[in-house]
Amino acid sequence: MTKQNMTEGRVEAIWIKRFKRGPMDAVEQAEMVANQGLVGNADQGGRRQITILDAAVWEQAIAELGVKIDPTARRANILVRGLDLANRRKQILQLGDCRIRIFNEAKPCERMDEVQLGLKAALYDNWRGGACGQVITGGRVQVGDVAQWQLETS
Repeated sequence: MTKQNMTEGRVEAIWIKRFKRGPMDAVEQAEMVANQGLVGNADQGGRRQITILDAAVWEQAIAELGVKIDPTARRANILVRGLDLANRRKQILQLGDCRIRIFNEAKPCERMDEVQLGLKAALYDNWRGGACGQVITGGRVQVGDVAQWQLETS
């Protein structure tokens, strides 16, 4: 199966950022609220309620830089493996009980170069920085849950 056809993966990690520029706290499970985001996360409401990172893409990007950097440095909320995030605008991602409508790629900011010079550029193209979206169905998500694309696209 090619990466472009990957429609099912697993949740590998969940992080909650309790305040702006605060640490990313690892949790085994979290609650999401429709139209709000992760309970306890600083980024509530708005369009960028949840950010999702592809573990394999992260590993490839840092390998290209020749460094080892923990994926928490990307500051995403959810780490998935085995699921292609690229070019999934307007598609629905099921994570555990939750459904998220992807609205855009998560472009990296200057903070990435604070972590490692060149990291922002390494993540910038082709959705390598991950995806962001809005919670359309709340519920619980936990590490190990299936992550899969739904057929609904509008």
